Amino acid sequence: MSRSHDNAVTTTVLALASGALLGAVAALLLAPAPGRETRRKLVDLQEGAGKRIKEYAHDARLKVTGTKGKTEDLQYDGGDAWI
Repeated sequence: MSRSHDNAVTTTVLALASGALLGAVAALLLAPAPGRETRRKLVDLQEGAGKRIKEYAHDARLKVTGTKGKTEDLQYDGGDAWI
């Protein structure tokens, strides 16, 4: 990649992140709910996101191993497949 392409990608990512941050701040400042309720919702959202990320990571790990960690039962038959 050229240096100008790297700079364009970096600029785009920074612009996207800045816009997301400013949008989140504006949403919190202009929210019709009181601060206590908004903070409670944010904590609930964060806890739920953490649980979902752990579940997705676990599911991905199972999909990658494919056999749920039981690879010792596989035998190579000399062809294109493990049986």
